[in-house]
Amino acid sequence: MDLRLTGKTALVTGASRGIGLATVSALRDEGMRVVAAARTLTPELTATGARGIAVDLATADGPARAVDLAAAELGGLDLLVNNVGGGGSDAGWTGGFRALTDQQWHDAFELNFFAAVRATRAALPHLAERRGAVVNVSSTSARTPHAGPVAYCTAKAALTAFGKALAEEFGPAGVRVNTVSPGPVRTDMWEGPDGYGAALARSMGVPQERLLADLPAIAGMVTGRLADLAEVASLIAYLASPLAAGVTGADHVVDGNSVKTV
Repeated sequence: MDLRLTGKTALVTGASRGIGLATVSALRDEGMRVVAAARTLTPELTATGARGIAVDLATADGPARAVDLAAAELGGLDLLVNNVGGGGSDAGWTGGFRALTDQQWHDAFELNFFAAVRATRAALPHLAERRGAVVNVSSTSARTPHAGPVAYCTAKAALTAFGKALAEEFGPAGVRVNTVSPGPVRTDMWEGPDGYGAALARSMGVPQERLLADLPAIAGMVTGRLADLAEVASLIAYLASPLAAGVTGADHVVDGNSVKTV
């Protein structure tokens, strides 16, 4: 299917790996010109042909700097994908509410919420000029906050609400805002030896391989498997396209039906 994105421009944050990297590849495959922002520029990101910029998006000025560089490089913006996010893998992230420090709460919100706030604030003038789109990558943890570290889940819930509010305020200006909320996805966060999945397995006293094998059933995923990166990235690309011109203010889950509520 031709998504009619050829020649359009995009900034993707948190683009060096995982969902961000897959999204850059999907948008490039659709003919978009992409600037990819990440703290570290990986060989895999360079191989996509996107213009990589190294920036710490968890800092106060990092997101706006990324937007300014992208808009200058591309001559404007049609799309902003607020993908950067994640959590820690130390004991505090798996030890429950009382184990989390003020600094961990602060870090969770800087990366998972305020980076999107700052990038969107900077990008909106460019997006309004092009009648563009924002796609925020949240998580099903925003709807099932018992399922992950409480600081991460709360920050993602704020991000989901943020997207809904933006869609209402800026829809009349022609800017569409949607949210994509994956459940467990095959990323380093779950599968890497230093990620949250590994830390969670250690806290449970089970091998990581066993946790990953059991995770779809634990999460209630009727597909019986974790989602693939390409499945999330292709949805983001569709929401960015003119084919989704009537879709805004929605939260789209990719979760194998793990969220059981309407």
